[in-house]
Amino acid sequence: MLSALMISFGVIFVAELGDKSQLMAMTYAIRYRWWVVLLGITIATTAVHLVSVVVGHYLGLSIPSDLITIVGGLAMLVFGLWTVRGDELDDTESNRAARTGASVMFAVMSSFFLAELGDKTMLATITLSTDHNWVGVWIGSTVGMVAADALAIIVGAALGRKLPERAISLGAAVLFFGFAIWLLTEGILAAASTIVAVSAISAAVVITVVGIGVIIATRRSRAARAATAEPVAAEAPSGPDGDHA
Repeated sequence: MLSALMISFGVIFVAELGDKSQLMAMTYAIRYRWWVVLLGITIATTAVHLVSVVVGHYLGLSIPSDLITIVGGLAMLVFGLWTVRGDELDDTESNRAARTGASVMFAVMSSFFLAELGDKTMLATITLSTDHNWVGVWIGSTVGMVAADALAIIVGAALGRKLPERAISLGAAVLFFGFAIWLLTEGILAAASTIVAVSAISAAVVITVVGIGVIIATRRSRAARAATAEPVAAEAPSGPDGDHA
């Protein structure tokens, strides 16, 4: 078991360096609390690699990675459009997000889970589990991937303290779009049929058009609210004028 753990740790750690999921970890860490990102990655990685060792050791089944990769690409496209749109929180929502980070953790878990299904690290884990102790491979591959992504989180957290929010949002959106193109290209090229490829392209176009429409509508709504709020702020009392009798 120890040898399986060490081998899988080394293989997955190296395979993860420069991988899209490591870049995703850095992207999330730029905007969100590092421990929320790390916990989400750990949960998703543990689940994905458990599936991997079960498939490799017990089932020996081939995974239809083209469909899974396409779904992951569409998810990244949605996350990118969501980032461009931006979010507005009131005081209550801000306090809740600061306390729990539940929505962020869900986004991290879901995106990493989808991105890793069918990825080279999952395939490497499946391969390792066919010839080594599956528990050792599971633990080693999970720790190896989390360790590699932790490096990216450190970099992302450091950048996040030095960049303005708008630059962070735009940079994150660009990276998400890059992930979407990456995953969709992989999935479409590996698609088992033309119907799957055409459906993937159509879905991406629809999501993009709808997303742009939502972004435009949201910005108009925010501009209207800001224009309404300005006269109110101008009419507000400015306080004592400092004159004394």
